[in-house]
Amino acid sequence: MKLLATSVVRGSQQGESHGGIYLLDLERERADLKLDWDAAGIDWAGRGGDRGLRGIAFDAETVYITASDELYAFAPDFSPIGSWRNPYLKHGHETSIRERTLYIASTGFDSILGFDLDEKTFTWAMHVDLQRFRFVARAYDPNADNGPLQLNRLHINNVHCDDNGMYLSGLRTGGMAHFNGTTLSMSAELPAGTHNARPFRNGVLFNDSEADRLRYVGRGDGSEDRAMAVPRYSPRELQNAEFDDGHVARQGFARGLAVLSETVVAGGSSPSTVVVYDLAGNQRLMSVNLSMDVRNAIHGLEVWPFS
Repeated sequence: MKLLATSVVRGSQQGESHGGIYLLDLERERADLKLDWDAAGIDWAGRGGDRGLRGIAFDAETVYITASDELYAFAPDFSPIGSWRNPYLKHGHETSIRERTLYIASTGFDSILGFDLDEKTFTWAMHVDLQRFRFVARAYDPNADNGPLQLNRLHINNVHCDDNGMYLSGLRTGGMAHFNGTTLSMSAELPAGTHNARPFRNGVLFNDSEADRLRYVGRGDGSEDRAMAVPRYSPRELQNAEFDDGHVARQGFARGLAVLSETVVAGGSSPSTVVVYDLAGNQRLMSVNLSMDVRNAIHGLEVWPFS
């Protein structure tokens, strides 16, 4: 089995790598760098922003990967196919495909954007807000000029779609929300700082990034609950542990999640490391390290569908 991972490099400067795309071979426990990200159009505003590549999705023979403000399409050999921008795509994070639409969490605009995979254009958008502890969702036209302001109030960083609807979550949403096509309501309360939340078995699977843990929380008596610690490295092993402005880079930041089976999942962390966990056995099965640069962190993580 193989996984596709994207990484971001926080605090990178012009001329340095900003992350990349890696293909991980789990049987051989090795990773191949398929694309080193250094785009001329990267937005350099703000200190230490995550300027690398983010969410991953697959449609037939096309690999879709989001950057902060652009959606890219690649062939399985990573030759470029096309790219698309939208005024309401800013600080894009995770993605999910459902019924010929690719949904993107547009963090900067507290929105979910919908990209039509057949028409190759953005056709739908939903702005999310919290008012008096209740979610308020408003659909808008992503091609019009009457959309929301770029406020990033909730820091929505994840969207996941399945037969039961759309689930979204972020650093300040208070948990995982469920959208049934009409209303948006809280599905599960989660810790602050959550990434990659999604329904799994009879509960919720997510990265508890503040606690440096990958967690599964069931709805039963708690006997199946798991809190899997991400790898930690000694200070002597780490590189670039401090930004140019004196801020300290942080290892252990849990982000990136892929489901391999009903009991086995993979999660990412910083410095860029991917670990395969056996939830049933409550143990790590293996890990692959991509970089010891502590600024370099996994972002997107998906099972590679091609042979």
